[in-house]
Amino acid sequence: MNDENRYPAAPVDTPRGWRERLLTRRVLVIVALIIALALVAWLLTPQATQRPAGRFANGGPMPVVGAAAHSGDMPITLIGLGTVTPLATVTVQSQIAGQIMHISFKEGQTVKAGDPLIEIDPRPYQVALEQAQGALIRDKALLANARVDLERYQTLFAQDSIAEQQLATQKSLVAQDEGAVRTDQGQIDAAKLNITYCHIVSPITGRVGLQQVNVGNYVTPAEPNGLVVVTQLQPITVVFTLPEDEIPGLLKQLHAGATLPVSAFDRSNTHQLASGALQSIDSQIDTTTGTIRLKAVFPNSDESLFPQQFVNVVLLLDTLHGATLIPQAGVQRGAPGTYAYVVDGAAQTVSVRKLTLGPGDATNVVITQGLKPGELVVVDGADKLKDGAKVLLRQGGAGAAPAASTPAADQQQHPGQGRGKGGHRKPQQQSGQGGG
Repeated sequence: MNDENRYPAAPVDTPRGWRERLLTRRVLVIVALIIALALVAWLLTPQATQRPAGRFANGGPMPVVGAAAHSGDMPITLIGLGTVTPLATVTVQSQIAGQIMHISFKEGQTVKAGDPLIEIDPRPYQVALEQAQGALIRDKALLANARVDLERYQTLFAQDSIAEQQLATQKSLVAQDEGAVRTDQGQIDAAKLNITYCHIVSPITGRVGLQQVNVGNYVTPAEPNGLVVVTQLQPITVVFTLPEDEIPGLLKQLHAGATLPVSAFDRSNTHQLASGALQSIDSQIDTTTGTIRLKAVFPNSDESLFPQQFVNVVLLLDTLHGATLIPQAGVQRGAPGTYAYVVDGAAQTVSVRKLTLGPGDATNVVITQGLKPGELVVVDGADKLKDGAKVLLRQGGAGAAPAASTPAADQQQHPGQGRGKGGHRKPQQQSGQGGG
């Protein structure tokens, strides 16, 4: 048997068969893509389109928390950043040259005006005083003798016994001796003043800093760092800045003679350091920052404010009394503008009510138009509400209205909250925006 009969011949691939196989493969690929796309579309279908199960599956009431609008006082405050600035800071210098003999203060000690600080060796100036006193005695004697001669020359001139030139010379000599006496007296006064300068005293009441010299040092009036620095701490001022937009309201209060309270808080805005009052306002605006500088004065009896300390300043501009207040969480923003969901207690439904906002703080906001005290607004659960929706008030929501805020409480709890125009805090954007 030959090889041709042992192995059958391979089938011949005709053009028609090749096209049929290619068509079959394309059909299979298309079917697979359709199945894959259908599967992905099914997986990405929102579960919200599926019919929910449970209590609210058939359009039941939405659980919400409500709070009643109430009347109260709303402080209008302005927030600024400031630096503690002492009323007086004196670098004590020596007015004479000499060696330090004694230092009478301790570093950080509180001294009063006139208290001794440093004593300089007075002996060279005492010697100069004795010399000036001796010269004065000598020149006074010469002056007395010259005056006696002048009287005698005047008598002789009247008798026509001496020339007029001799009398004039004697008058000039008397004037010279009088000038010498005055010069000697000036030297005495200068020596006494230098002896006084040997005893350096505090020019103001305040706290002394670190001493720059020690006993035995030779000092001059041109010491680069001075001898010691004395800083007044009581009272003390804080210089702070506010936006130029707040100037009209400030000037209105100042022209009316109002005393504007000011509170100083620490860097973290958690602790009130001191209370004071606005003292003055600068005469011009800083064009580079668009702000104006103000100065507040504080008694600082407990020395809680320290020079060059950074503080946050809260200025109480005014207080609205008997204003309609609601919690900040009750304010919504959306297509209708600024609004709230007002609860109808009888029908247990909500309606959209447009609001006009006034000043606010971190807790409450003033409603100038749109609500009356006693009306109930939704403060939690408003993200899924719409006009006319049925609601179910949860426990703790519609109970007692929050207490009216006071300036002290607002500043103590929220001293650093941002304020909108007019000194009030801008209400925060709510995460849930109801459709109106």
